[in-house]
Amino acid sequence: MVLILGVNFPENRLVKRSLESFYGIGPNVSARLMARFHLHPMTKVGNLVTKQVQDLTAQLSNMTIETPLRRKIRENIRRLKDMGSYRGRRHLMGLPVRGQRTRSQILTARKLNKIERWG
Repeated sequence: MVLILGVNFPENRLVKRSLESFYGIGPNVSARLMARFHLHPMTKVGNLVTKQVQDLTAQLSNMTIETPLRRKIRENIRRLKDMGSYRGRRHLMGLPVRGQRTRSQILTARKLNKIERWG
């Protein structure tokens, strides 16, 4: 088991998949991180040297991921609601925010925005 940013990963797991398991890191960011530290896309976590693990951990600790990112997104939505902007009102009503169609495809948006509506 290899510890990266406080999370244990099995040694046979790909580094790319391990990085993508953090909230806020997708395929593009994980590919950029791996390119920055000269890691092959098929590298396993168990094959990393201690220095590489420390470098990855240091880089991840400087990024806004996991709980701080969730808090930042929540505060942005709350700010929009408090201002009373169009997007904020759409969030409050649980409707699509980015101009999607509401005549026939509103049920999915209502399901997805339920947390924001009642939270």
